[in-house]
Formats: sequence, C-alpha cells, structure tokens
Amino acid sequence: MRQAWFNTKKQEGFPVFVAEAGNTILGLSTIGTFRAWQAYKYSVENSIYVAAAARGKGIGRLLMVPIIEAARQMDMHTIIAGIDATNEVSIRLHKSFGFEEAAHFKQVGYKFGRWLDLKFLQLILNTPAKPSEQ
Repeated sequence: MRQAWFNTKKQEGFPVFVAEAGNTILGLSTIGTFRAWQAYKYSVENSIYVAAAARGKGIGRLLMVPIIEAARQMDMHTIIAGIDATNEVSIRLHKSFGFEEAAHFKQVGYKFGRWLDLKFLQLILNTPAKPSEQ
C-alpha cells in the first residue's frame, strides 16, 4: 500500500520528505492534491507523520519546513491541513507556522471505536505571482 502511495506522489509531481536516523525512519511529510477540480489547482493538502518513538523531538517542525517551501516553489497559494480535532500537538505545530483554523467538521471520521471531529487549518502563501485560469 505504501509503495503505491509513494508511486502516486511521484507520478503527480509531489515531494515526499523523510526524517531518518541511521536506518530508522522517524517521520515523513508531503503535500498533495486538495481537490481534483481545476479551480483548486493552487491548493494542496499537507501530511506529516512522526513515529511514536520520535515524537516530542522536533521532527514535525523539521518536516514542515520543506513542504511549505515546496508548495511555494510549485506556485501553490494555500496549504490545508486536515487534523483530528483532539490532536492538540499537531494543531499547535501548524499554528506555529502560521496556519489558521478554517473549519471544524463534527463526527466525520470513525477510528479507534469512536467518532472523530476534523479541523481544517490553512496557510495562505503569497504565490503564485500571476495565477492562470487554465
């Protein structure tokens, strides 16, 4: 499943950044399509995953920097993060980079035997310099 996911990222031209120590992967980050319609071509959604044993060590901060820079270089206008509403660590991380809460959806996910709320946080970039409608 992960190999297919990685291949799709590669085919779509989206970067995947990996933090590792030795041969151990500590975390990864990426951006990808937010919505598949043309009107959303300047919007991406980010994902950051940090291994449980590596949490609290600055790995999330380390992985956030290159995805924001990649989005700028790809002329994206906004990065959207979908975060479980109870994940205060991830929400704080995103806010520390300037993301602002844009939406709160109630009970849209079901995991771990319970309904989950989803928060969307958004970072608006000063790109592209000259958007096109094509």
